Amino acid sequence: MSDRKNSIAHVAFQMEEPHPTVIVEGEEEEEKKQDRGDEGGGGGGGDGGGGGVGEENCDHHGSGRRIGRQEMIKPEELEALNGKTRLTVEEDDDEVRDQLPFFKARQSRFSTVSAPGYPNLSTRSSFAGMSSRPSFGELYPERGSFMAYSLGHSLADMPPLARKMYIITQVLAAVSVSIGSMSVGFSAAYTSPALASLDSPGSTLNVTEEQKSWVGSLMPLSALTGSILGGYLIDALGRKMVILLCGPPFIVAWLLIGSAVNIGMIYAGRVLGGLCVGLLTLTLPVYLSEAIQPEIRGVLGLLPTTIGNLGILVCYLVGSYVNWWVLAYVGTLIPFIFATMMCFVPETPRWYISKDRVDDARSSLQWLRGSTSDVEYELESIVMNYEATCQIKTSIKDIFTRSNVRPFLLSAGLMLIQQLSGINAVIFYTVSIFEMAGSTIDGHISTIIVGVVNLLATFVANALIDKLGRKILIYISSGLMVVSLLALGTFFHIKEQVEAAAGDSASDNSTVVAVNSTTVDTGVELVEQLSWLPLVSFMIYVIAFSLGWGPIPWLFMGEALPAKVRGPAASLVTALNWSCTFIITKTFPGLVEALGPSNVFFLFSGIMVIGTLYSIFLVPETKGKTLEEIEDELSGRKMLRNRKISTISGLNMK
Repeated sequence: MSDRKNSIAHVAFQMEEPHPTVIVEGEEEEEKKQDRGDEGGGGGGGDGGGGGVGEENCDHHGSGRRIGRQEMIKPEELEALNGKTRLTVEEDDDEVRDQLPFFKARQSRFSTVSAPGYPNLSTRSSFAGMSSRPSFGELYPERGSFMAYSLGHSLADMPPLARKMYIITQVLAAVSVSIGSMSVGFSAAYTSPALASLDSPGSTLNVTEEQKSWVGSLMPLSALTGSILGGYLIDALGRKMVILLCGPPFIVAWLLIGSAVNIGMIYAGRVLGGLCVGLLTLTLPVYLSEAIQPEIRGVLGLLPTTIGNLGILVCYLVGSYVNWWVLAYVGTLIPFIFATMMCFVPETPRWYISKDRVDDARSSLQWLRGSTSDVEYELESIVMNYEATCQIKTSIKDIFTRSNVRPFLLSAGLMLIQQLSGINAVIFYTVSIFEMAGSTIDGHISTIIVGVVNLLATFVANALIDKLGRKILIYISSGLMVVSLLALGTFFHIKEQVEAAAGDSASDNSTVVAVNSTTVDTGVELVEQLSWLPLVSFMIYVIAFSLGWGPIPWLFMGEALPAKVRGPAASLVTALNWSCTFIITKTFPGLVEALGPSNVFFLFSGIMVIGTLYSIFLVPETKGKTLEEIEDELSGRKMLRNRKISTISGLNMK
């Protein structure tokens, strides 16, 4: 088969060492078949047909002939076939079929796909126990099989207009969805300036320290409930609808707080807002992971974190100039914006497929990929992947099966470490911590500075996430967080020692007082010289968190949880996150009082050391992989080696 360039080829994969190879079978141009007829194979074929290929390696499909295993080519040589290659999973190729991510059903059998010139390859049996339906090759014979079509069509092949729309529409969807995260950030940061305002002389409400701790912790406690409900709602109502429906109650929550005449109204507003926060933090990463293509999923998957940090900054900035009730009224604007924008973006195609709404899924893909894009091969892959799992009824207990428990535990572990790092204690009580440190810089100004660097750090993470990968950013994030927390702990330790020495000197006799006075003066001078350290440490801490431990656990959850348990598993993982947030925010004031600020920050730094080891030895890299590839890897299923398969921009062989 000297002229493969002009062949329509069938390719079956073999997994043989030292590298995978392929078998090419095809039909050359008519004149070449005639020239070949004298060699014993010809169009009708004979036992030794095909240029001396042995009988055991011969086959006849219509007018074509089989090229034997002697003519194997490497995957990288597929480029020479110029996009005219088709992949065939034959009925006896069990191992190969199981390894192809597009054919996941272990108990289904496929016959080869029909194509022009191959009339004997026209049928395929039912898939995953479902009734047989036409294949991509049967629906679109001019394109051949789905996988063949993918081989020759990638993002680079699209016309300039299509490439532009391919990105812009997905960015628009990601931004619209992520505005919801701005409400989450604003709600989380609200307590920092609001509690300081409640303590001011002109405040209309008098609240105790215990009541203030509940103002901070009721939101994450309620978010826990929202995240549990969300696991059912995102499957029943859809990802888009859940995000959209969070808008009105979020507005009502802020109106309750802004118009509060007693602490009970503030509590009610925080509870209602917390329900929306729990629903949003569960739904946003699921929507983005299902709607965005793998090549840009890392960047756009960080948008909720970026815009959430913008919400934190806006809250700090506005809160430094207005009191708590005006700040609450400002909070009503954000849910109005994201609810309005969500009216114009589609539901995810994967959710439509789960409801057997194929036409709606096609329309959704067409919107996301651009009006000039051909979405049929991507739609086919989504349908086939869903068919592979849809016959299996899922429940909470299915999360703990052998193939699902690993991604669930990895996601849960990342969320646990994220919250035990103390980030929400820092965000909720920023002003109080700076006042505790005795910083010479105004507490509100310090929070604004922290908010600015927090936001800028997420832009850095956006630029690096798909270049360096998730794990490298986690390593950098962990190291910087450990150093900054140790620095904060050291500063507070010195300050505590100085304050203790000052207290002791007041009760000592005159001789000891003179000695202690010198020591105290030296300590006070040292603390004053280090007054810059809390702010710098805070800046490094939030920068490091925004680079890795902030966005990546959420991104990993959307990527790693298996499709068939994604709803309930994401619900449990998000519930764990908010449970830890509640515990940290409610107990942080008590921990500081019982252990001292220094020991609390030393505790957080020790947890981050554990987090570093966890990410090094247990967490896999997901950069550039499709959801199906990640699921195969974490569940232990075999994948094609030395290949990178993208179900969205084509089948790329590397």
